[in-house]
Amino acid sequence: MAKDRFIEVYDQGVTNVRKIIVDTETGVNYLLMSSNKTNGCGITVLMDKDGKPIVTPLNGEDRS
Repeated sequence: MAKDRFIEVYDQGVTNVRKIIVDTETGVNYLLMSSNKTNGCGITVLMDKDGKPIVTPLNGEDRS
């Protein structure tokens, strides 16, 4: 079985959902938000204070 491309590293809420998803190939972090699961949702790249994408190091690599 192939490795999952995206993994969920944070989950908050049931109706007002907040999740942080990490791309396992790039390390880029995304925020998934939904105020009501039946009305759709939105996703965006998480940015640091300098406007650069937040990147999680993968396999001990520094990808900053």
